[in-house]
Amino acid sequence: MSDALAKQYPAHLEAVRRHFDAAMQVAGCDQVAVFAGSPHLQFLDDYHYPFKANPHFKYWVPLTAAPESFVVYTAGKRPVLIYFQPDDYWHVPPAPPAGYWVEHFDVRVIKQPETAREELPPAKRRAFLGEWREDFRSWGFDLVNPEALINPLHYARAAKTAYELECMRRSNASAARGHRAAEQAFRAGASEYEIHNAFLAGAGETDDALPYHAIVALNEHAATLHYQHWERDRPKQHRAFLIDAGTQHHGYASDVTRTYSGETDEFQALIDGMDREQQALGAQVRPGVDFAKLHLEAHAAVARLLKEFGFVTLSPEAMLAQGITTTFLPHGLGHLLGLQTHDVGGFMAGPAGGTLPKPEGHPYLRTTRTLGEGYVVTIEPGFYFIPALLDRLKAESAGKHVDWKKVDGFRKFGGIRIEDNVVAKATGPENLTRDALRAA
Repeated sequence: MSDALAKQYPAHLEAVRRHFDAAMQVAGCDQVAVFAGSPHLQFLDDYHYPFKANPHFKYWVPLTAAPESFVVYTAGKRPVLIYFQPDDYWHVPPAPPAGYWVEHFDVRVIKQPETAREELPPAKRRAFLGEWREDFRSWGFDLVNPEALINPLHYARAAKTAYELECMRRSNASAARGHRAAEQAFRAGASEYEIHNAFLAGAGETDDALPYHAIVALNEHAATLHYQHWERDRPKQHRAFLIDAGTQHHGYASDVTRTYSGETDEFQALIDGMDREQQALGAQVRPGVDFAKLHLEAHAAVARLLKEFGFVTLSPEAMLAQGITTTFLPHGLGHLLGLQTHDVGGFMAGPAGGTLPKPEGHPYLRTTRTLGEGYVVTIEPGFYFIPALLDRLKAESAGKHVDWKKVDGFRKFGGIRIEDNVVAKATGPENLTRDALRAA
C-alpha cells in the first residue's frame, strides 16, 4: 500500500517546493519556518485540547502528531525537519521519523522546544508560517504570516498532486468502511451514540483523529445541518438516518454524507431522486466549470424534486425566481477539500488574493472558484424540512404555492444530504467516494 505513496511523494515534494519558491519570491524572503503548532491547555485546567497540526506543515510531511516541530525551507536547499521528541514519561513521545519521506529531509531531533531556535539554518530574511507565540519574537523572524506568502500558497493548494489524491483515496476508503458499519447499526435499531461508535470501529479511527465532528442524526435531527449530539437513547421508530462523517490519511480529509430511510416509502423515493440529481451534478466536475454556477444548478435540481413530489405547485423556473428552493437547500453545494475539511482558497480570485463574489441570495456557498485540473470538491446537495425556514416560507406570499399538508408529513424525516468527494479531471471526474463505497 505504501509503495504508491513512496513513488509519488518525491514529485509532490518538488511541487510544494515550487509553490514555496514562487510565494517566497513574492513575499521577499529566502526562508520559511513552518510551525506544526503547540498543544493548548483548557481554561483553568491542566488537560490539553486534541492537537491539530498546521495544514501547511502537513503539506510538507505526513505528520499529524508532531507538536513543537518545524519544517524549515530555504529557497533552493534541502528542507530541514526540526523534530520535537521529548524524553517524556508522562506521555508516549512521538516515534522517531521514519518512512518513505524521511530521506528527503535534513532531520534534526530536539528534546526541548526552545532549542529549535538553535537549529534554524541561517537566512537573510526569514518568514514564520503558523500559529504565532510571543516567545518567538526574539527568534529572528522578519515576517509573520505575511499575506504575500500565504495567498499564493492557499491558491495553489486547490490543485492536488498524485500523492495527495492517493491519500484522499485512502481516507475515502476508511470512511466508506465506517459508513457501511453505520448503516448496518441503523438497520439494527441502534442509537445515534451506538451508530457513531460503529462508524469509528468500521473506519478503524478514534474521535480525535477525525477531520471534523461526525454528524449522526436520526429522524428529525437531520433537519439540523450541523447536528452535534449523539443521543444515547434509541428512538421508538427509526424513520430516517443521516450521517456526515469522514476520516483522514496523512492529514488529508474525506467528507462523506449519506441518508437512509427506515422503510421502502416515499421518503426513500425522495432519497433516490436526490441521489440521481447528485450524481448528475458530480458528473459535471471538470476543469473550467464555474462552481458557483454548478451550485445554482443544484437549486434547479431541488426545484425539479419539489415539483416531481408535489411539494410545490409552481414550475421549477418559477420556484427559482421566487427563491423557494433556498428553504429546502439553505447551504452551499460544496467546498474545496484536502488538508482541511473546508480547504482554504475557495473564494480567491488569483494567487495574489482578491475575492470572487457569491451568487446573490446564496451566502453560505463555500467556493466560487472555477475548477482546475486536480481540484477536489465536495458535491453535497440537500433537501431538508427545517421548521424555522418552513415557518418563514409559510408567512411569505410564495408560501401559498406549497402543499403544507404534504410538507408537514415529511418533517419527521428531517432531511436528506448526499455528499461525494470528486476530483476535477479533463478526462472526466473521479468520484473518490463512490469508488470507495463500491469497494467497501
